[in-house]
Amino acid sequence: MSTAISPTAYNYKVVRQFAIMTVVWGILGMGLGVFIASQLVWPQLNLDLPWTSFGRLRPLHTNLVIFAFGGCALFGTSYYVVQRTCQTRLISDSMAAFTFWGWQAVIVGALITLPMGYTTTKEYAELEWPLAILLAIVWVTYGLMFFGTIVKRKTKHIYVGNWFYGAFIVVTAMLHIVNHISLPVSLFKSYSAYSGATDAMIQWWYGHNAVGFFLTTGFLGMMYYFVPKQAERPIYSYRLSIVHFWALITLYIWAGPHHLHYTALPDWAQSLGMVMSIILLAPSWGGMINGMMTLSGAWHKLRTDPILRFLVVSLAFYGMSTFEGPMMAIKTVNSLSHYTDWTIGHVHAGALGWVAMISIGAVYHMIPKLYGREQMHSIGLINAHFWLATIGTVLYIASMWVNGITQGLMWRAINDDGTLTYSFVEALQASHPGYIVRALGGAFFASGMLLMAYNVFRTVRAANPAQAEEAAKIVVVGAH
Repeated sequence: MSTAISPTAYNYKVVRQFAIMTVVWGILGMGLGVFIASQLVWPQLNLDLPWTSFGRLRPLHTNLVIFAFGGCALFGTSYYVVQRTCQTRLISDSMAAFTFWGWQAVIVGALITLPMGYTTTKEYAELEWPLAILLAIVWVTYGLMFFGTIVKRKTKHIYVGNWFYGAFIVVTAMLHIVNHISLPVSLFKSYSAYSGATDAMIQWWYGHNAVGFFLTTGFLGMMYYFVPKQAERPIYSYRLSIVHFWALITLYIWAGPHHLHYTALPDWAQSLGMVMSIILLAPSWGGMINGMMTLSGAWHKLRTDPILRFLVVSLAFYGMSTFEGPMMAIKTVNSLSHYTDWTIGHVHAGALGWVAMISIGAVYHMIPKLYGREQMHSIGLINAHFWLATIGTVLYIASMWVNGITQGLMWRAINDDGTLTYSFVEALQASHPGYIVRALGGAFFASGMLLMAYNVFRTVRAANPAQAEEAAKIVVVGAH
């Protein structure tokens, strides 16, 4: 191996911007989550104002956590990983800047329009048509940036993490554009181009694959880079990672109908969604096992490395929620779980345990390298953050499991004469203690983000970005 000095460093500026905004949006999105969780405990917190009601703030919470926090983490890490694994700079600094500022503009647009009640009413796709168009333009630019960088790579090989990032970018564009086809009737109101059961089917083809590609495939790209890097071990099985990739993207796209059991959707489509969801367990666990086994011979590092702990525990939650999801897709289980808090618990097992934890671990890994530091300002604070996040996630999930199963059983209980045993209000009263625990769990998790913000602030304040840029100029070339 010979070492040469490249005249162009990697573009770390855009990565730094996205990394910082990941933390900022994480605090805002999760803080809002704690607030709306508290509204379900103390309804007075709705404040009797339309724009602070649960119904308007809840879609803002999901958009902030998924697209602002998760999206910034995905943009930042994918730009970081694709440059380092391809040993080449992003193809355009101006396009990179456009993706950053364009994405922030979409999020600010959501912050303004959703509390005002401007919504398509579609889950995870609430943004009205002007913002949806801006999002599509930013996303297509992102795709051109990512694949353009891969085309001009200095390495012969395309690392597997980039396969996952690439699939996530392509499929997310397809999902967003198809689901958002609509007929505008004013600046902030449009109607879906589809109707009835077709609209529902396309929405959940989108909705479940927003989970499948935005919140799973993209973050698996993150996992395949940052877990081996932080563990200082090669990925356990490269062959398994390729099998994992093709199996996952082949199967996931078919799972959407499991959101529409016992609806007007044709029975064959419901059953197909159920079967595909169950088969999906295999590639999901293949990826989880591949990540876990990468720590073979490095498990002792978990005692002293809280960043690695974040990454490994995220894999454990990924394994758990990808077992739970296929089980909940089975019609008989779904008849109990659907429309209850069990579904909310399942979503947050993935969102807090998998998506947020792996994002946090990746940002902790990147920040020192982006700012020319040996390590984060305080390892102790990362440790404290890890325990707040883990305890918060467990409290959240457990309370929603108990609530969900309680609700499902109470709603289906009938007397001998066929009347309902419990009123809806009685089920709501039984859920109240669970809502208190859920709000507490969310508060634990959000407070950990505040520790992260302080730690990042102190690290950045003592930083030497020029040194990080200089280090990036050293690119390994030559023998392959």
